[in-house]
Amino acid sequence: MSTRTIVIVGGTSGIGLEIAKDSIARGEKVVITGRDETRTKRIATELGPEATGIALDISEPQTIAHQLSSLGRVDGLVLAAIERDANSVRDYSIERAVRLVTLKLVGYTETIHALLDRLEPTVDTGIVLFGGRAKDLPYPGSTTVSSINGGVTGLVNTLALELAPIRVNAVHPGIVGDSPFWATKPEGVLDGYKKHTPGGELATMADVVDAVQFLLRNRGVSAVNLYVDRGTTLL
Repeated sequence: MSTRTIVIVGGTSGIGLEIAKDSIARGEKVVITGRDETRTKRIATELGPEATGIALDISEPQTIAHQLSSLGRVDGLVLAAIERDANSVRDYSIERAVRLVTLKLVGYTETIHALLDRLEPTVDTGIVLFGGRAKDLPYPGSTTVSSINGGVTGLVNTLALELAPIRVNAVHPGIVGDSPFWATKPEGVLDGYKKHTPGGELATMADVVDAVQFLLRNRGVSAVNLYVDRGTTLL
């Protein structure tokens, strides 16, 4: 059996990078993408011979097909590229909103479209999109983020139907306490969020990586929006 190849869009930092490391540890080859070519290739080199780096900015969807043209067979695709955004209705930035909507809803879709001829059309092939719990649990300034993460749910449903037997799912993390973004927050901030989980702890990057690998590999799971938040909505 040939070695599986997993493409991780947004695989140069944070959870995306952890998914790449975990996939390599499982004996797979990975292709990671990032906006900066030099940095992406350097990180791929650091990951070892099973990793390849490609420059890709999915907020510019017209460039995606060309940037991915060198890839061969793809056995799994993780769309982990995200951007942080604070954008309220009262103080609305059209430019930032359009960029973020384009990155996730158009960029994710075009990436899949560009790779369709290389995605193995079997139930063993999985695609995982990243959404987020802001779709259900909005916060001040999450107008765009909440909207597009809700859009990811609709995207998963239509893609799972259209692309079957390829499986399409989404992971929706809550606050990931040890992620680069949250780990630098003052301790009191995280304590406040911990109070809203039944066990008094936040999800970790390892929790999200495990969820992604489950969605990539479990042949019985498609059109699922999986929450990784330690039960936040129960309290």
